[in-house]
Amino acid sequence: MDFINEINEYYEREKKAIDSLNREELNDAMNALLAAYERGATVYVFGNGGSSATASHMVCDFNKGTCYDLEKKFKFVCLNDNLPILMAIANDDSFENVFVYQLKARLKKDDLILAISGSGNSHNVVKAVEYAKSIGTEIIAMTGYSGGKIRKMADHFLHVPVDDMQITEDLHMGFDHMIMQIFWKYLAAKNGKEAIYKINQ
Repeated sequence: MDFINEINEYYEREKKAIDSLNREELNDAMNALLAAYERGATVYVFGNGGSSATASHMVCDFNKGTCYDLEKKFKFVCLNDNLPILMAIANDDSFENVFVYQLKARLKKDDLILAISGSGNSHNVVKAVEYAKSIGTEIIAMTGYSGGKIRKMADHFLHVPVDDMQITEDLHMGFDHMIMQIFWKYLAAKNGKEAIYKINQ
């Protein structure tokens, strides 16, 4: 089979989505993340399905990648990463509460929420965002499509304005890597260090 036309079409749509990104919104969200780092706040990140994988990946890239050689680290926590607690809450309470239950035990007003939902309408993500908003915690919504309910509640946005879940998730992962690389170089320079990527040889 020859899929060249389909491959080209997919990447043309992805390039178009990249060109449509609101750079001012991205910059604003990045500054919210940097402010959380500077004040020592915890950043709680979470999502469902592919978004849960993105959330886990972000913990690696921010907690290690941005500040590997620095004394001060980001404090990212992924609410997806403990499978037993997720299963316990889902079984004994409801899947809708798997994130908000965890936040009620630990979230502080000065922390930061990074909620990931392609549609912006995932019920468990919405409930967690509602709770964060109720106690005055800042919220970054990472979304696609119209942004859904969480875009309306959020303070900052990492938004992909495209009606395509796979391209949305591609660019969500791209946000992670773009911000990680910019912060890594910025924080290294700020601390008088050279940003040298460490990789096993």
